[in-house]
Amino acid sequence: MRQPIVIANWKMNGSAEANRLWVESFLNLKADLHCRTAVCAPFVYLSQMVELLKGTDVGVGAETVSVADKGAFTGEISASMLKDIGVTYCIVGHSERRTIWHESDENVAEQAEKLVAQGIAPVVCVGETLEEREAGKTEEVVLRQLRAVLARVPAAQFAAVAYEPVWAIGTGKTATPETAQEVHAAIRAALTEADAAAAQTLPILYGGSVKPANARELFLQPDIDGGLIGGAALKAEDFHSVCAAIDAD
Repeated sequence: MRQPIVIANWKMNGSAEANRLWVESFLNLKADLHCRTAVCAPFVYLSQMVELLKGTDVGVGAETVSVADKGAFTGEISASMLKDIGVTYCIVGHSERRTIWHESDENVAEQAEKLVAQGIAPVVCVGETLEEREAGKTEEVVLRQLRAVLARVPAAQFAAVAYEPVWAIGTGKTATPETAQEVHAAIRAALTEADAAAAQTLPILYGGSVKPANARELFLQPDIDGGLIGGAALKAEDFHSVCAAIDAD
């Protein structure tokens, strides 16, 4: 049985005081939720978030990680450093990392491998650009990205797979629930080929402009097990509303 999870991805947002108020507000709201939750925050706030969320069931994750273990890599953060401060999740392969920082499928797979070696569960992001979608290459691109990670890391060690169509990130556009479900089903089939048991329990998240107004119809799809939430995660009340769209089984 799959346990739904909704993960906040704050990107390059937040401040020490804003983070404290967010956590206070969310913890006061979350008692009625029927899903697991986690927050992925900028590197500089991770220690604060670990401390603020200590003793709760809200996970803390990073937004990316270096492929290097240590050394002369100015500005980079290693998986062992994340482990050292108590981080349990980390996003890899987010579309912004792939497009702005030109991270390749191989980079993403290496990142996931480094995380797992430190006991940190990767949230593996996959997704196509508008050009790739219009060329009919959605499934080809998404499964290529996924299989690159599966070649290095067993599916059972993922925290989740997150399908985030690049054309829907921060644009206000959202795949229809049916369109998203088609891609999620293809991802589930590929996971089943790799590890049938893991495929039954691994959550597949949708990450394309999910907000309170559209979360419920997305989460009702059979292979959408939660979300990777960007803009709607910046306010605790909105994030809670998205999480509350998941019904109890």
